[in-house]
Amino acid sequence: AGQLIRIAAERQMRAAPSLVPADGLYDEFAARFPYEETDDQQTAIDSVMGDLGAGKPMDRLICGDVGFGKTEVALRAAFIAAMEGFQVAVVVPTTLLSRQHFKTFSQRFSGLPIRVAQASRLVGAKDLAEAKKGIA
Repeated sequence: AGQLIRIAAERQMRAAPSLVPADGLYDEFAARFPYEETDDQQTAIDSVMGDLGAGKPMDRLICGDVGFGKTEVALRAAFIAAMEGFQVAVVVPTTLLSRQHFKTFSQRFSGLPIRVAQASRLVGAKDLAEAKKGIA
């Protein structure tokens, strides 16, 4: 337990980039969400945005039932990071969810200077090699 406390304390002492959404552009992106955010979803979005702007490593888990908006929280965080020039990786447990997220992220980031790729066992060798080239 002592080692975990020490590691957590060291992590909190580290600096991380402070990522704050650009005025207007983030609001325009958020407006693409075809639903009204629930109170819990907005709380999660606000918490993640606070973490991104804090200048410390984020340590947050978003938990919720299927269809309760976790992907939208991830999309907004990914948007902020990507627009600041950072790479984003979304790790999911199944190939089906990988395909769903690839489609959703591709649609939501359409028209933006953000490249979306996927890697799973169902991705062809050529596409997978191309995706790997883009990983820093």
